[in-house]
Amino acid sequence: MQHDDKRTVGRRDFLRALGLGAGAIAAASPLATAAQADTENPDEKRKARYKETDHVKTFYRVNRYPTK
Repeated sequence: MQHDDKRTVGRRDFLRALGLGAGAIAAASPLATAAQADTENPDEKRKARYKETDHVKTFYRVNRYPTK
């Protein structure tokens, strides 16, 4: 009598091991980074950042936004 002693991993065992591995990786990595101070002064915070470039104008035109 011949026995095939092939070890197979079932789907549930594989998913369980995968979940445990992901948990171990998450626990090993730092969850929070050090806080960084704000580098902008008050004048830089108030400056305009929005620029209506050509691709923005094209987006407005294609999506039928009303023109000013």
